[in-house]
Amino acid sequence: MYFPPLLGSQWDTLSPASLGWCEDYLDSLDQYLLETNSKAFILLKDGKIVHEKYLGNFTKDSLWYWASAGKSLTSTLIGIAQQEGLLSISNVSSTFLGQGWTNAPIDKENLITIKNQLCMTSGLDDNVPNSDCTTDSCLLYEADAGTRWAYHNAPYTLLDDVIQSATGLSMNSFLQTRVKVKTGMTGLYIQTGDNNVFFSTARSMARFGLLALNRGIWNGDSVLKDQNYFSEMVNTSQDLNKSYGYLWWLNGKPSYRLPETQFEFTGSIIPNGPSDLFCALGKNDQKIHVVPSQGLVWIRMGNSATPNLLVPVVFDNQIWAYLNGLICNATSSLQQIEKNPSPLIQIEGNSLKIENSQHGLMNLTSTDVFGRVLLRKTMIGSTTIDLLDWVEGLHIIRLESNNKVQTIRWIKQ
Repeated sequence: MYFPPLLGSQWDTLSPASLGWCEDYLDSLDQYLLETNSKAFILLKDGKIVHEKYLGNFTKDSLWYWASAGKSLTSTLIGIAQQEGLLSISNVSSTFLGQGWTNAPIDKENLITIKNQLCMTSGLDDNVPNSDCTTDSCLLYEADAGTRWAYHNAPYTLLDDVIQSATGLSMNSFLQTRVKVKTGMTGLYIQTGDNNVFFSTARSMARFGLLALNRGIWNGDSVLKDQNYFSEMVNTSQDLNKSYGYLWWLNGKPSYRLPETQFEFTGSIIPNGPSDLFCALGKNDQKIHVVPSQGLVWIRMGNSATPNLLVPVVFDNQIWAYLNGLICNATSSLQQIEKNPSPLIQIEGNSLKIENSQHGLMNLTSTDVFGRVLLRKTMIGSTTIDLLDWVEGLHIIRLESNNKVQTIRWIKQ
């Protein structure tokens, strides 16, 4: 893993050609970024820059807001405070916020812990006129903590006060002494209305993504030493939204919920993305995507990419369509490109073979690079599927069984 120097603008690069990637797809990606109001995009492979693009008047020195992508930075700071013994996420939140920080009955308020704030399970009502409002009169009881998932900004924002109360430092001071000096990140929290919003350069956002890729360790220096906390942070944190960790969004899970809804959707939140992807997502499509299995990080800053759509991950899914298309070194008519394919899924000749002798009911979904479903099949027992007549291009096959998801990608030419 490469880490750029803490000072200066030096950052080693890798050419797409050295990775066997198709640069024509990068041209198409850049055009898509231009068409979707993007300002900055950086793609890292094992820490090195493969692609860096700035649009309009935006440069590598320009500052931009992270919006809710900054939530994942906050969850990291909570983990650091816990490893220093300054708090425990099992602590009742009123330990640091004071009794009466909500308008809920005291016995209900005392059910809310720091972990509930991290998981979006405070039970406080998000359907209020201003869900960003952090005063007690805005924080109304809706359900017992831990029994309802709702993407609610106000309880999250109050984690800032938890950190300040526990550490005796402001958010900016705690971030500076624990993270920025060790990673070379720059940037500041700035109070914007009811929210405390982080602003930085695109490269600082990429530095944080690289820190997350390396599980909280920067070039041998442990920033977030508690690996148990890190694992909890980037894995399912509760049973109500399997695609949510501690303020990180998770791909490859059997179901997900979205902000401002109480509906549960079946399948992965970003179908084109790798199953081990975890990401920080912010308003107007501020993005940090981290893929440990591939050593990839990408970030995006800009204005809303899809202003007429309410679903916040349409842009993410399309970016992954372009990134999947970068892999263009197929030499046969049917080229398997997964490095470590599941033993249950194998491609032999023009046939897809699925060994399912011991896994009970299984659901198979195959999509093309644009997320269009080509095949959806439920099966019991082993199956062979003829691929001869399938369309050319990149295909993504997902096999779900017992709450586990396995993925294989292949190119047909």
